[in-house]
Amino acid sequence: MSGRAQLMWDEAVTGYDFGSSHPMDPVRLALTMGLVRAFGLDGAVDVRSAKSAGDSTLRLVHREDYVAAVRSASAAPGSADQAYGLGTVDDPAFAGMHEASALIAGLSVGAAEAVWRGESRHAVNFTGGLHHAMPGAASGFCVYNDPALAIARLLELGAERVAYVDVDVHHGDGVQAAFWEDPRVLTVSLHEHPRTLFPQTGWPEETGAGAGEGGAVNVALPAGTGDAGWLRAFHAVVPELLEDFRPQVLVTQHGADTHAEDPLAHLAVSLDAQRAVMTACHELAHAYAEDGRWVALGGGGYAVVDVVPRSWTHLVGIAAHAPVEPESVIPASWRDEVYARTRQLGPARMTDGRTPSWKPWEDGYDPADRLDQAVLATRRSAFPLRGLLA
Repeated sequence: MSGRAQLMWDEAVTGYDFGSSHPMDPVRLALTMGLVRAFGLDGAVDVRSAKSAGDSTLRLVHREDYVAAVRSASAAPGSADQAYGLGTVDDPAFAGMHEASALIAGLSVGAAEAVWRGESRHAVNFTGGLHHAMPGAASGFCVYNDPALAIARLLELGAERVAYVDVDVHHGDGVQAAFWEDPRVLTVSLHEHPRTLFPQTGWPEETGAGAGEGGAVNVALPAGTGDAGWLRAFHAVVPELLEDFRPQVLVTQHGADTHAEDPLAHLAVSLDAQRAVMTACHELAHAYAEDGRWVALGGGGYAVVDVVPRSWTHLVGIAAHAPVEPESVIPASWRDEVYARTRQLGPARMTDGRTPSWKPWEDGYDPADRLDQAVLATRRSAFPLRGLLA
């Protein structure tokens, strides 16, 4: 198995563009790749593209009529059928929508294939993580659900246990829905509470159904949760589940919209805590997944200059076993690129100046604390279904 991580990239992903007034500005992808290059990480990974997901691959998750509707809206955006979630405020139709969405999906599927086949232990597609798309509808800025498609391809290739951990500020509803009754897939989502944020799902009582009962785990965090609470919740839930499940592959989604500066949500997490969770996911993959197999995806994130590029550059460095130190000064060449593209001043260092710490769950909990209440609700709902102590 290769020691070098794979980084999935194709300049054409910036064609995933909902328009100038939409929060999901594709400049965030270009700036991330620019920062990866500025730190020389493109020399520490194998950078490659992949085939766009074809219809047979897309149908592993999406309905045939939905794929046809996306193709139609892509060719004639004015004819988009809102019954499929297309042509809406969240998911405006645009020319080439099918092609750009299928490419991003293909990159995630390609990452999964590379890891499964032993071409690399780790693969990153920060352009992916579009976790809200449903089998028959676009949702939440997501047209095709590339994390679900990557997992479905792993199952098709013979995987019997795949774990998906989603730390985006929004619930990973589309991935959960895709594998709701499938015992081969464990989905874990840490997100802002559905009372205060889209998509209003991800309650701790959502635990799967049928043969998949206990296969969905949701941690609904109170608005305002910061580094200590976020890290405490992650470590109180995720490692124990992965130790028990022993996935053959770990797939993780690293939406950067948990950050305090993100304009669309209400958590207060720092870049340094995001980096800490990425490092933890890397360590958990080596501890519990077969041969350390890890597929890491991007996701949300709408502070497109100050947060997203730094966060996902850290992700690439961690996956490459060449982590960027938080105190690293950001190269002037990249800051010049930021100004040229956005007329904004880019950040100067790869840190928010925080040193994240948290109180381990094993040290006890406070039943009157809102964060601890959230963790308790998750453990009590999901853990006994897996034979674990709440």
